[in-house]
Amino acid sequence: MGIVSLKNNIGVPKYKQIVTSIEDAIANGNLKKGDQLPSLNAIKNKHKLSRDTVLTAFNELKNRGIIHSVVGKGYYVSSENIFVKQKIFVLFDELNSFKEDLYNSFLEHLGDDIQIDIFFHHFNKDIFNKLINDSVGNYSYYVIMPANLENTKTIIQNLPSEKVYLLDQVPKELESYPSVYQDFENDIQKGLFTGLHAIRKYKKLVLVFSHKQPKQLLNGFKNFCEKYKKTYEVIETIYKRNPKKGELYIVFEDKDLIKIIKKIKEQKLQIVKDIGIISYNDTLLKEVVADGITTISTDFKLMGETLAKKILNNDLTSVINPSKLLFRKSI
Repeated sequence: MGIVSLKNNIGVPKYKQIVTSIEDAIANGNLKKGDQLPSLNAIKNKHKLSRDTVLTAFNELKNRGIIHSVVGKGYYVSSENIFVKQKIFVLFDELNSFKEDLYNSFLEHLGDDIQIDIFFHHFNKDIFNKLINDSVGNYSYYVIMPANLENTKTIIQNLPSEKVYLLDQVPKELESYPSVYQDFENDIQKGLFTGLHAIRKYKKLVLVFSHKQPKQLLNGFKNFCEKYKKTYEVIETIYKRNPKKGELYIVFEDKDLIKIIKKIKEQKLQIVKDIGIISYNDTLLKEVVADGITTISTDFKLMGETLAKKILNNDLTSVINPSKLLFRKSI
């Protein structure tokens, strides 16, 4: 008897019977990792099926990571774990403590029969393109953080649109895709407004803004300062900057936060009394360093949970993840 065994008039679609046959062959040891499967045409001709029927079965197994294809050679067994029901491709911009919270929450709310493969593009367009190109057709779903990379639609549209979910930032060209995202421009304005009673005492607001940050943050910061008539400055780096009394610094990177705290101490200034600090994206570090750093932050654990529920429920809508100011002793 061959690898694939089919029966008529049992109420089970033929492609499902092909899937079950291959799963059974792996379970009983007739197929092992690295073994080649019968070809599409061999199964099609033997069982008098359409090529699409066999291809549908192979694509289901491929999306679950059980088999893979080699161009010009055929299909091979990739994994003997037949209990994986879905395989999800996750592409983050970078790994940090709050993205780790997001990822762990996502895993926690997905279930045990789903495999996650996570990758990072580090804001490099070439890496972004290659990782997505290499993933086409190999996953049940694709979770992508396009960050602030430009013209990503060209590469993302190679994926099946109903299987793509976007996270964190959503450029206008990608607004048709389901997503869980931050409203950066409004979030920073609302956060600063919440702390306005403490912010008013500072003469100048200084935003430390790098190319990695969403442009909407810069727009929201400028809008707030102009609306409330606050003098402001935008700088790319803190390293050549000597903080002065009456300045409030808004920083995104942990290294910038530590550097500004160090500079304040070196100049014998005091946080709150002389210099204010607001950081973006809350972490355990910011709860304890310098008696607590005020942050504007979204709830990354909620973002991960929301994303998982959307995938499990095949929810193709988009939702804003909430953000708030966490007031501590740095302003």
